[in-house]
Formats: sequence, C-alpha cells, structure tokens
Amino acid sequence: QVQLVESGGGLVQPGGSLRLSCAASESIFGIYYMGWYRQAPGKQRELVAAIHSASGTNYADSVKGRFTISRDNAKNTVYLQMNSLKPDDTAVYYCKISAPGNNYWGPGTQVTVSS
Repeated sequence: QVQLVESGGGLVQPGGSLRLSCAASESIFGIYYMGWYRQAPGKQRELVAAIHSASGTNYADSVKGRFTISRDNAKNTVYLQMNSLKPDDTAVYYCKISAPGNNYWGPGTQVTVSS
C-alpha cells in the first residue's frame, strides 16, 4: 500500500518561508496529477496548487506569486515552496497524488504563520 509522507511544516513568522515535501513510499506508475491542498479550522479543504500532466500548473488566487509547486519524478516527490507567508495561510496542508485508478493522500502537515 502506497503511503505519502509530508514534511516541512511548522511555525513561521509572517513574511517568512517554508518548503513542504511529499514523498511516496514506493514508485507510483503513471502519475498524472500532484497537488497540495489545505484546510483551516472551520473551513473546507481547498486546492492550493497542482501539477497536471495535461494542463500544467495551477494555483489558488490567494497564493499566486508567493507559492511554487514542483516535482521530482525520479523520487515520486512533490514540493511546495511557500514565500511571503501570511497568517491566513495557517492550515493543515495535504498532498495528493493521482495515478490511473488511484488517489493517494498524505496525513497532513501543520503550517502556522504567527508572530
């Protein structure tokens, strides 16, 4: 059973940066989608950024220009570089990897932006 492991979350001051990583426990054949989502307390989970093999990258309007998603195909890993962080970015961040017939989710990593 493939598992995703996220890392890189933590506490950061407003204006700071974090880099999240999400690695699969084993090779996944045919990955066509890798994405990051977040869920703040009392809110629904929302898409933050994604890479799709057919359509490229897309970002939530709230993070455009501040966050960058990237992938390392050889390592089955997806990254999220987060710059100029704001208190509104505080949430649990989840990664998702999709391949034919399967959607995999990570357990989530907490990001807290506070002074």
